Amino acid sequence: MATEFVQSIDLTGKTVFVAGGTSGINLGIAEDFARAGARVAVMSRRQEKVDAAVERLTELGAEAMGGSADVRDYAATEAVLRDAHDRFGDFDVMVSGAAGNFPAAALGLSANGFKSVVDIDLLGTFNVLRASYPFLRKPGASVINISAPQSVLPTVTQAHVCAAKAGVDMLTKVLALEWGPAGVRVNGVIPGPIDGTEGMARLAPTEEDRALVTNSVPLRRYGTPRDVANVCRFLASPLADYVSGVVLATDGGWALGGASATMGVIGQPLLDAVGSEA
Repeated sequence: MATEFVQSIDLTGKTVFVAGGTSGINLGIAEDFARAGARVAVMSRRQEKVDAAVERLTELGAEAMGGSADVRDYAATEAVLRDAHDRFGDFDVMVSGAAGNFPAAALGLSANGFKSVVDIDLLGTFNVLRASYPFLRKPGASVINISAPQSVLPTVTQAHVCAAKAGVDMLTKVLALEWGPAGVRVNGVIPGPIDGTEGMARLAPTEEDRALVTNSVPLRRYGTPRDVANVCRFLASPLADYVSGVVLATDGGWALGGASATMGVIGQPLLDAVGSEA
């Protein structure tokens, strides 16, 4: 289990930007890049969360900064990216972790609810990547999109997320093709069930649900933000210089071990509730 930071990849002098890097998995990624010696900039919607994350990263010894913007707002996102570039220079690593989720059966999901998740997850990822391109180091930059198991696994009560994250994975692959000639690598990471995250708290809210999830993971445990951060550091490092267009599952084998069936059991009450109202 990745519980302690292992300094096997030194990123001293590198500049890293983490969109969504003020909480959960993305904050864990930002923290590990800080421990590895990088300068780190973060962005999220709430300035107080940005300030707390910057304070945390500074405590870890990193030169850090941040700004607040909604990834659905291209101009605001671009402004934060520009500020970070003005201070730190070209980005060596760009991590896009935009995410929004809530469980809802399709028949209980409004058009606005569907759109809100697609706008955050998919449009938000596009906005971050498109706005960041002028600020990426060329050649040499590594772009990493944080996806989700729903991008490859049909999951009940997750039609909105499945559609959005599948789009993120395809965007990753298309940009790997388009930006490769400039020396920019684009990859994705699919975290499995990660402990302490808001997403898993919503999807598996009870101890019974958590036990079902744990037993459906071949490694028989929830992951940690550091498990995901370790993979991101690898993708950002010279060890992965010839890796592009890959969407790498970091899930303890969850996609192989019955994730869809498990989430179907957990989500069945929502389906039953919608069915009884139809």
